[in-house]
Amino acid sequence: MSAFFADRRVWVASNETGIAMPPDSMKILVVEDEPGLQKALVDLLGGAGHAVTAVGDGESALRVGLQDDLDMVLLDLMLPRVDGIEVCRALRKVKPALPILMLTAKGAEEDKVLGLTVGADDYVTKPFGAQELLARVVALARRSQTSSARPEAIDSDGCHLDLGRCVARRNGAAIHLTQREVGILRWLYNHRLRAVSRAELLEEVWGVPGDLQTRTVDMTISNLRHKIEVDPARPRIVTTIKGIGYAWGRTE
Repeated sequence: MSAFFADRRVWVASNETGIAMPPDSMKILVVEDEPGLQKALVDLLGGAGHAVTAVGDGESALRVGLQDDLDMVLLDLMLPRVDGIEVCRALRKVKPALPILMLTAKGAEEDKVLGLTVGADDYVTKPFGAQELLARVVALARRSQTSSARPEAIDSDGCHLDLGRCVARRNGAAIHLTQREVGILRWLYNHRLRAVSRAELLEEVWGVPGDLQTRTVDMTISNLRHKIEVDPARPRIVTTIKGIGYAWGRTE
């Protein structure tokens, strides 16, 4: 039993969760300053077959995250010494393709928006279910592996999108993209002859049920537009289709 998961259970193996794990175990860095939750996360992920390193402050997170060869980071935003936002920004600058999953407090929408803006790929809100956390880890890992295996370059409205390297370039300036943002761009571009609903993006990019009540899609696309559009208020790459969702805009 664990008091740190919403479902009050620590699921320690994929055959107990019913969640299909990636074929290989991952090296995961857990950054959490609350000792009990940190231990619960280490037990959960370690029981699922991953190699887990845990630290409790931002300075340690930067030291380990920048030096070690990691497959994923689970990052709490409220940290001593260096906060999670700065850790996320620094990791994303040096390792643009590293999957980062934020751990946020319930109702902290500003933190979620800021975290996604500086480079986090996804977030889970405390208290979260152990099953939900494992599912998000698996989905993020799968998308990361798929993205790295299919390098693509797209030019649209004066912006060069190097999806394989998670980088956009406009006027010579490099802009780092998250795995989630790359997933959105790839899905919209590959289905550019039609509109794509929010539910479809949740299922295909996030790997969660399409009927989930969340503003994650809109928040992520808003942040993406601020990175790649000349005028985010009048987007020409990721456009809104009223009453449906989103679509790929004009291409050059």
